[in-house]
Amino acid sequence: MTVSTSTIANPRDPYARKRLSRTNTELWAWLFMRVSGVILVVLIFGHLFVNLMVGDGVKAIDFAFVGGKWSSPFWQVWDLLMLWLAMIHGTNGVRTVINDYAEKHGTRVVLKSLLILGFVITVVLGTLVIFTFDSCPPGSPAELLPSFCTAA
Repeated sequence: MTVSTSTIANPRDPYARKRLSRTNTELWAWLFMRVSGVILVVLIFGHLFVNLMVGDGVKAIDFAFVGGKWSSPFWQVWDLLMLWLAMIHGTNGVRTVINDYAEKHGTRVVLKSLLILGFVITVVLGTLVIFTFDSCPPGSPAELLPSFCTAA
């Protein structure tokens, strides 16, 4: 009985992941990184321009400023897009680093599980903050509230 040498892997070869499907997820992940990077540049520079250049600059950023911005659905969606794209972009990048440098399968599974857990916690909490933020909390001093809040 002869054994074909092409079926036995060299023990010194680097780890080769088995192909589980015919889809090219790495190509889509690579493409997403490029597209999301461009969109993030626009979102971040728009965010910085509005927060730092319009109005009184950094000294004007306080609770009333954030409350005024987040009372508008436009800014809620803007900040939500920034949060989601940045988190997906960063998580995909760290996933790639884990795939490249974690040698053991168990290590990769643990690191990716922690990465996904951190991603989910951050995105869920960030989304909740953006959409449940109360610009006019009861009992707050009037000078700290946005101008559209009426004293109760």
